[in-house]
This record gives sequence, structure tokens and C-alpha cells, in this order.
Amino acid sequence: MLTETATRLEVWGDPIAHSRSPQLHAAAYRVLGRDWTYDRRQVSEAAFARELASLDDRWRGLSLTMPLKSVAFDAARVRDRRAELTGAVNTLLLDTDGPRGFNTDIGGIVRSLREEGIEGVDRARIVGAGATATSALVALEELGARQVDVVARRPEAVGPLAALGERLGVDVRATPFAASLYSSVPVTIATLPGDAPVTDAAADALATDGGLLLDVVYGHWPTHLSSAWKRAGHPAVSGLGMLLHQALLQVRVFTTGEVEVPLDDEEEALAAMRSAIMGD
Repeated sequence: MLTETATRLEVWGDPIAHSRSPQLHAAAYRVLGRDWTYDRRQVSEAAFARELASLDDRWRGLSLTMPLKSVAFDAARVRDRRAELTGAVNTLLLDTDGPRGFNTDIGGIVRSLREEGIEGVDRARIVGAGATATSALVALEELGARQVDVVARRPEAVGPLAALGERLGVDVRATPFAASLYSSVPVTIATLPGDAPVTDAAADALATDGGLLLDVVYGHWPTHLSSAWKRAGHPAVSGLGMLLHQALLQVRVFTTGEVEVPLDDEEEALAAMRSAIMGD
């Protein structure tokens, strides 16, 4: 069981100075009347186990960003389905019996897309084949996708995603950036780093029939891809919505112990969190 007196929380990663999680969580806990602290700490992958072992019973939980999601997965005593599917944990609830691991990135993507009117899809596209693409694939499967094209510079990088797709019943197809014609899809999720080089020609080709773009980047906006979507006259949203909603799910975990249990004042908390990072 979680120690009731535990009040400390942090987000860990390397680098970490850019993280907006403290703003989001502080806004939520003010609304919820929780006198908890939420800070940030730079922790490398090599130092993670040592830092985790140093925490005492004042600690309630941790948010994890890159490059710690895999080592957090290994540290968790039990994990939710989304974490098990992706091999990534971005939330640790520090129970006295051992850490419980969750992946709230997937729920963040699903809720962000639904906020943009995407209630379900049968096919979609992911740009990039890194760790975030794994969460994007599971999110699309939860929205009903049965075919997902993954655009990657190295087709072999799509192999793990194709294997995961097979487990989920999703046909994952590797597509090169050089493709002259992409199939039409209602939604594209871009998982590339904000400074990843993408030529205008490639971006324009992806945007032509790419539907809504959810670009998980929020610190480098606009991106090459979002600019191409604008030129094509199609909607594009940044990763701020994903960030907001995955943080709300983390607040659920830290407050209720479960990711699926809504907060008592969830709408008010969400509004405060949205205002903290978006100003509306």
C-alpha cells in the first residue's frame, strides 16, 4: 500500500530543464487541495537505480522521460497493459511493496486525438520508428486502426513495430521517406525529434493526404511537418495536448492509485493544467 504521508514527487530525465511537468502537476494539486511538492531532477540512465534506491517513505511517485522509460520498466514490480506492450514506463507509483509502473503516453495520445475529433480510425500513419512510435502504435490500435504505415529512413527499424502490430492485430507496413505516393489516411502521428531534418519535398508529400497531424513535438514549433500541413491546408496540432493528457493520467495514478479512476474534480483540474501550459 502507498504510504498516506508520502507527499513528494519528481520528474526525472536527462536532460530535464525543459520539462513542463512541474507546472502541470502543481496546477492539478492546487485544485485538488493536495499539499504535495513536484520538482525535476536530472538523472542519467546509469544513475537511475542508485537514485531510486535513495528515496524514502516521503516519496509518492515519479514521472520519467527520456532516457529512463526502459530502466523504469525494469524497476517496476507490476506494470499496466500499456507498459507491458511497449516496454516503457513513464510513471512509477512508489508502493511500499515495490514500484508500480504505468505508460500514460498512450492514453495521452488517445485523449489528445479525441479532443481533435478523432474518435476512431481504421488506418493511420506514423512518421518515425523510435520509442515514441511504439506508444503511438498502441494508441492507434486502441482507436480501432487495423493498418498503420510507418515512414522511416531505415526500413529495418520498423521490425519491432511490425512484431508489436502482429500481437495487436494491426498490419504495420514500412514505408520509405522517398515514397512518391503515400496512401490517404485520416490521421498522421509524427514522432520525430523537433530538430530532425525533413526535406520540404518529403514533408509536402506526407501532408498531401495525411489527414490530421499530431506532432508529438512541442518545444520546437512549428516543425517542418506542421508547416507542410499548413501549406496543404490540413490541421496540425503539437504535442502539448498529449503532454497535458498524459500528465492528467499521472495525477490520477498518484492520487487514486489507478490510471482508470477519474479524479473527483477532474474537469477543474484539467482546466487548471491546460491554463498552466497553454494559457486557455
